[in-house]
Amino acid sequence: MTKKYFITGISTDVGKTIVSAYLVEKLKADYWKPIQAGDLEFSDTDKVKSLVSNKKSVFFPNAYALKTPMSPHAAAAIDKVQIDICKITTPKTKNTLIIEGAGGLLVPLNNTHTILDLIPKDAIVVVVIKHYLGSINHSLLTIGLLQSKGYKVVMVYNGKPNIESEAIIESKTNVKLLCRVPFFKELSSKEIKKQYIKVKHTFC
Repeated sequence: MTKKYFITGISTDVGKTIVSAYLVEKLKADYWKPIQAGDLEFSDTDKVKSLVSNKKSVFFPNAYALKTPMSPHAAAAIDKVQIDICKITTPKTKNTLIIEGAGGLLVPLNNTHTILDLIPKDAIVVVVIKHYLGSINHSLLTIGLLQSKGYKVVMVYNGKPNIESEAIIESKTNVKLLCRVPFFKELSSKEIKKQYIKVKHTFC
């Protein structure tokens, strides 16, 4: 069975795409972003591809590619399309698959469904955490919701450490740290390869 990692974040702009690139390179995994909203000329798939240097990874096309950088339900309305999750099918591969979400778990896709509804039941959910005022609350809410749905959850810290925040998040959730992504002054495939994160073998 294909091992799947679903990359979500506690908010937008916390580093889901960078973490996705790290894991794709580290595991020589395939990559898929079901829904892209905005930046179609250099999408998140393009960004990850540009940061990966191995030749094994396959990059699958978006199920929906929307023109406007907004919540998917709003971007879809502008494009005059309706997002139907029944038409979003996980690509078939024998390789490990990294799936990147859009925004946080409760970002709406339509009047009924959210990003949470896209997560395969057999996926390990990687919660990307970046420290900012309010990030503890956002982390606990995100992880708590996933745990209530029965998902196996791991965390990735992106950027500068915050010992106090990390200690309280870990003590209240009992979720293990998968890896830590350092801050990059220059982001490139060379740096991604140079700074391989140490992913615990338990989850790989």
